[in-house]
Amino acid sequence: MRHMHAMPFGAEPLVGGRGVRFRLWAPGVSNVVLEWSLAGSWCDAAMKRAPDGWHECVVAEAGAGDRYRYRLPDGLRVPDPASRYNPDDVHGPSEVVDPREHAWCDGEWTGRPWKEAVIYEMHVGAFTPEGTFKAAQRRLADLAALGITAIELMPLADFPGKRNWGYDGVLPFAPDASYGTPAELKAFVDAAHGLGLMVLIDVVYNHFGPEGNYLHVYCPEFFNPARQTPWGAAIHFDGPGSRTVRDFFVHNALYWIEEYRFDGLRMDAVHAIHDTSATPIVEEICTALHKGPGRHREIHVVLENDRNEAHRLEIDLDGTPIAATAQWNDDLHHAAHVLLTGETDGYYADYAQRPLEQFGLALAQGFIYTGQPSRFRDGEPRGEPCDHLPPAAFVSFLQTHDQVGNRAFGERIDSLTDPARLLAARACVLLSPRTPMLFMGEEYGAKTPFQYFCDFGPELASAVAAGRREEFGGFASFSNDGRKRSIPDPNDEATFLASRLDEAEHSASGHAEALREIGALLVLRQLELVPRFGNRTHVQSWSCEGDALRIVWKLDGGHRLHLIANFGQTTSRVAWPPGRIIHMLRAMEAPGDSVLIQLLPGGVCASIDEAPHE
Repeated sequence: MRHMHAMPFGAEPLVGGRGVRFRLWAPGVSNVVLEWSLAGSWCDAAMKRAPDGWHECVVAEAGAGDRYRYRLPDGLRVPDPASRYNPDDVHGPSEVVDPREHAWCDGEWTGRPWKEAVIYEMHVGAFTPEGTFKAAQRRLADLAALGITAIELMPLADFPGKRNWGYDGVLPFAPDASYGTPAELKAFVDAAHGLGLMVLIDVVYNHFGPEGNYLHVYCPEFFNPARQTPWGAAIHFDGPGSRTVRDFFVHNALYWIEEYRFDGLRMDAVHAIHDTSATPIVEEICTALHKGPGRHREIHVVLENDRNEAHRLEIDLDGTPIAATAQWNDDLHHAAHVLLTGETDGYYADYAQRPLEQFGLALAQGFIYTGQPSRFRDGEPRGEPCDHLPPAAFVSFLQTHDQVGNRAFGERIDSLTDPARLLAARACVLLSPRTPMLFMGEEYGAKTPFQYFCDFGPELASAVAAGRREEFGGFASFSNDGRKRSIPDPNDEATFLASRLDEAEHSASGHAEALREIGALLVLRQLELVPRFGNRTHVQSWSCEGDALRIVWKLDGGHRLHLIANFGQTTSRVAWPPGRIIHMLRAMEAPGDSVLIQLLPGGVCASIDEAPHE
């Protein structure tokens, strides 16, 4: 099996080895010269300009592996914005890639239904000591054996320097060379499919990174300077002349799914995409995926959307998503974080009141903010009603790269709270019908930090380091200059190295036990719960009984899932859940009373009521 996504731009090797077609949209310049490498020497090829700003040429002698770049009228040499590979980083030349050279082994792979998803968020560079696709591939079997069913890779688009979270990418079609080659990424996906793992890729369609983006020089039509995002001018997705810009990103989405066989996308910060079109770009991309590769296999789109726009998660009468499949539920994370740590700074202020009830509401309903005013946003309403949506439409988690890395020192939740209560929260996340997600290392309670890191040029690096320290200056704990100076410099390689997982932790005392506990919960989920999840699954009731949370979900087939967890500092005595007990942790029958169950702090009890209740 060989797969290639045909694009109207970039370098495309022609069928039969008849050379390479090069195509660039550069309406801002009168002419462009292609420079390509022949036997180590650079040659020029004139590109023909069309009235609509396209520049094109075919070089019969060119082929896969050749380097190429574009020379603008002022002499500036730039890489291809649709480069499939840039081995010498974002300022260097691009390389011609023939996607048909990779022979896939996953011909029978059609994906997995979303109800089976247990997501594992991974940063390739920090996941292993080597920080490569090859090294990560060697760990996939362990994750599959644990019960993970979907790997979500943080953005791979080529970024400046040797290290980055990935959200500063400027070449959206080129996997960053620091992780390996396109062929090695395809081998990673191929191996994952062989183990039954879905693979999602995080894509950034709301901005380009601050270094290495040359589009503004020869294609200012890509941006709308009248609209700003936190990262610069907004991408021009609406208004006259936006069709080619939209096509660039629609093709990018299809490219990752068709050419790399990814099983879906996680779309970063769609709330920062400015688009007033009749069909917004997010919906257009979803439709293209559903009507294209989605006709033959399971394709999923997960959103990050601070606006809690439930309409983007609607399903049709068959339970099939009309647009996106699911959304990261930051509301649940924030409520859980306040509940577990007591921290109420910044956006946690919206969850400071009755955090156990907030956590319960998020597990039961999905979003907490469904139109209510936000204290953190100066009273601005946020969100849309969501209780009609399927539970799996909400991705639940206790930490992510954002929530860990946006702390000054990148501490994980395992370093901030009581282990027993934390395990109770994880049990609630992993056993609920919501879609659970773990951040890499969480499966064994990793204590290594995950800090913000990058590798910009000197001038930008200084500004980023100063901005990072200023960002935390408003917090009481960083009010003095000495404390602010202790915040790690994002551009220091030591910051990145400290953020890599420590493989020795995996089997160390305490961590090995955590791994077994997480594994047991995932086995329980797949065996007992996933077969009963479906379109009819919904919450039946939930309540707080002192410090104990009780939730009942009605599952498909009329069965009910009962979950009770004690988040207090003392023992709770609550009524036994009906049905067959499937999980008990730090729980026992109350002495002298067979009607009550005694939950120690962090205690959890789950049962399935086998009798149908229509």
